[in-house]
Amino acid sequence: MEIQRLIGLIGLLGGQDGTDPRVTSARESARSALVARGGAAVPLLLAELREDDGPLGWSEAAFLLRRIGEPALMPLADAIAAAPSPSAVRRARFAFIGLEVPCLAAYAPAVCHPHPWVRESVAYAFQARGTGAADEAHRLVPLLADPVEAVRRGAMWALKGAGEGVLPLLRGLRRERGGPGASRRAALEVLASVGGPQALDSADRAALRRLIRIRAGGEVPEPMAPCGPWFALPTGDQEAVLDAFGLSHPEPVTMRLGAAAWRHDRHTAPGRHGRCSRIYVSPELDGWTLVFGVPSPHAHRAAATAAPGGLSPAGVRRWCAELSRRFGTAHWYGMRCTDDWTAWCFAEDGRVVRAYDVFDPAQASGDRHPAELPGPLPHEEEFPPGSFDGIAEADATAFLASFADVRRDLGMPGAPSAAEVAGRASVDPASLGPQTKITGQALLALTACGRSYGHPGGALRV
Repeated sequence: MEIQRLIGLIGLLGGQDGTDPRVTSARESARSALVARGGAAVPLLLAELREDDGPLGWSEAAFLLRRIGEPALMPLADAIAAAPSPSAVRRARFAFIGLEVPCLAAYAPAVCHPHPWVRESVAYAFQARGTGAADEAHRLVPLLADPVEAVRRGAMWALKGAGEGVLPLLRGLRRERGGPGASRRAALEVLASVGGPQALDSADRAALRRLIRIRAGGEVPEPMAPCGPWFALPTGDQEAVLDAFGLSHPEPVTMRLGAAAWRHDRHTAPGRHGRCSRIYVSPELDGWTLVFGVPSPHAHRAAATAAPGGLSPAGVRRWCAELSRRFGTAHWYGMRCTDDWTAWCFAEDGRVVRAYDVFDPAQASGDRHPAELPGPLPHEEEFPPGSFDGIAEADATAFLASFADVRRDLGMPGAPSAAEVAGRASVDPASLGPQTKITGQALLALTACGRSYGHPGGALRV
């Protein structure tokens, strides 16, 4: 009865003026008194958690269960397992993940709970602690081999979030030859995600290099999704390319891995230097070597101007001119998957002959390149101003949609993207395939930032 009375009082005070210090003090006193009842209060709070119109409200019940801490842990685990609806699962998980326990070891009994929702919730609880979970991360190891994929994935996310403090644990797991294969594979992915290739020990690095050699031998080029800057140089001399970009420590990789590294570094690489630590240098593709990424000095200078491709327009032109002195011709292309930005720059014999950026067409230089013809440039309207004066907006929209269909069916050229211009002038990364002639080996090489900070963390497809 006392617990029920406290629940009613907290609910009543919750509906009063929240700015009145007397109400606030009374409500907090009632909360503290209820929490002091510990496990005895848990059944009634769980009932409140399930109700939509109880005196407390489910969120208040959840926060009180969190404050009770360990006595509420296994009852909440059972509530998750028995939840009759997705909303009931979310409510119970909310309370479970945020329990105020002094140490994550309290969650150990729930690791072996028969219901996968509970085991997955344990992983969420560890993930919520971030690097604070490192000391107890060994308790997640059984979940890496869980029969349910969502549980395995949750445990991996939690270990990744725990940071570098879990690296010794994961290296030890990799060396346990008698352990579950799933755990060892997951440990390898987390090691790469947290610490990058340098986090692997010598045996794992040797195994990875063997796998790359095997897969690179018969690899068929795959289309890439351009998002970021890349250069195209008419050469197969990779040593000269590495020297021209100030790269070192080249590591042979598959083209798939190189492309994955470019995407990862562009979008999700952690840390200040994640986007500028390494560059993917392709093998020779139809007579051209493609270089994906931005050398670190240029990337840091361009960051101050928020240049879309990681290089300022002036930096692009200087680079292309400098590279063309060495290779005769140098192309630079830029695209971004988040908007319509597209740009390109061509240089020959130390001189920029054409530069275009859809976001700054007034600064374009040089005559239109044959690869841009015959359609309009991306910033240009296909129809002159006033073409749709006096026509209803719906009719104009329908006409433009129909025109786009006709143009596609007849193969009529439209405004080109950087990838399409590249396909006509050099090599289109989005059109790589079995028809592409390959010479040499794909490489990942370190920039100046990479030499100082190493490869960014991240697991990549081989």
